[in-house]
Amino acid sequence: MAKVQFTKMEGIGNDYVYIDATRDDLRLSPAQIQKLSDRNFGIGGDGVIFIRSSNRGDFLMDMYNADGSSSEMCGNGIRCVAKYVYDHGLTSKKNPIIETGAGLLEVDLAVNSVNKVEFVSVDMGKPILAPSLIPVNLAGEGPVLEQSIRIGDRSLKFTAVSMGNPHCVIFVEDPDSFPVHEIGPLIENKTDLFPRRVNVEFVSLKGKDHLYQRTWERGAGETLACGTGACAVMTAAHLTGRTGKDVRIDLRGGSLRIQWLESGHVLMTGPAQEVFTGIVEV
Repeated sequence: MAKVQFTKMEGIGNDYVYIDATRDDLRLSPAQIQKLSDRNFGIGGDGVIFIRSSNRGDFLMDMYNADGSSSEMCGNGIRCVAKYVYDHGLTSKKNPIIETGAGLLEVDLAVNSVNKVEFVSVDMGKPILAPSLIPVNLAGEGPVLEQSIRIGDRSLKFTAVSMGNPHCVIFVEDPDSFPVHEIGPLIENKTDLFPRRVNVEFVSLKGKDHLYQRTWERGAGETLACGTGACAVMTAAHLTGRTGKDVRIDLRGGSLRIQWLESGHVLMTGPAQEVFTGIVEV
């Protein structure tokens, strides 16, 4: 068994085990990632994120879900990566470029009086709306807006968006009374429609440009927050005429500001926190 140094971090409750692999390029098996992510027998988290060196950007975010499967991108995760590399002295840049499975993303760091990162803004790029690129098995060039879907005895409508990973956004009257844990996994694993599975957001409108979101994450179950999901939610809400392009989204772990810029890119702003550090045997 090997000893691994880790840092537990969270972005509005979306928590991961972070491992600095910039020097030794550590790799773990899906079983080891599952063990680290286990909230009863491991460290506990929504997955494991390795921070690696990058030939294309300043750093590479290598992300895995709690079930050991790989994932392209996590909005809350990239904010924590940005905080880690600055706070731990791996970079002095306040706008480093992070390579992800969704491409190269630029972050902007808001630093406090003791030179620690408190808030991070991330240029998440342009929302992907073409069905073949999300992917969702529907004909046409998109966007996929308010498409009917039947799950059991329920008839629902979804909007499909990719922010580098696929999202299915469903507006409901009250997400807190909606059976997220029943419907979420059924949609996530509906591979005849979503061939790479899908993250599912259940959303309500709380006021002008103010939304509330619960997320069933692909490979992790319900999480307290999902940054890419929040970007997909804002995109879906604006395209269906529910909001403008600058919204506040409340999630179970906290709030994010999501803006759709004139460039067509989506900007996400929110906090990042370090919880604890330690050494674990894997």
